[in-house]
Amino acid sequence: MHHKVPGTSIPYDGNHSLFEKYRPLIEAADGLTLSQVCSVTGLEPSTIQNWVKRRFVSRPVNKKYRERQLARILLISSLRHCMKLEQIGELMTIVNGDADDTSDDIISEEQMYDYLCAVTACAAGSQAAFSQIPSIVSEVTAGYRSNQPGAAQRLESVLTVMTYAYISGVYKQEADRLYNSLRR
Repeated sequence: MHHKVPGTSIPYDGNHSLFEKYRPLIEAADGLTLSQVCSVTGLEPSTIQNWVKRRFVSRPVNKKYRERQLARILLISSLRHCMKLEQIGELMTIVNGDADDTSDDIISEEQMYDYLCAVTACAAGSQAAFSQIPSIVSEVTAGYRSNQPGAAQRLESVLTVMTYAYISGVYKQEADRLYNSLRR
């Protein structure tokens, strides 16, 4: 199976997260353009614009997407093959409330994306069984701290759902690829 970094069109190279590699580019250019975000994610511009219009992603500022917006797009893109957009939005709301308001966040979208990359990399690297995913999530998020009661458990639960959905999506894409090759 060909693994990609979650939510991107970039082949998996063994790093748990690519987000730190994007941060200097985002900062130097004061954000990424829509075409740059499309290059990273492999998404069509209309898809991203639809997510903004439907308020799953906050609006770009001066037509530029910042770290938080890119991370949110990467999270949604990671899960869209096996979850409905509304479900993904609800998961994100459980953790961070409104997409336009950072005051109610229990974790940055960038850190949540990094955690998802780390969990999926560990799961893939160890050929983890279904039942091992929650303990991998606990290990990866062990350093997480929040002043909000129940935030750590909420984060772990959401990341577990995201991981199962992501892995299911990878399997579905591979099944579709194999199915299509049989039809030729």
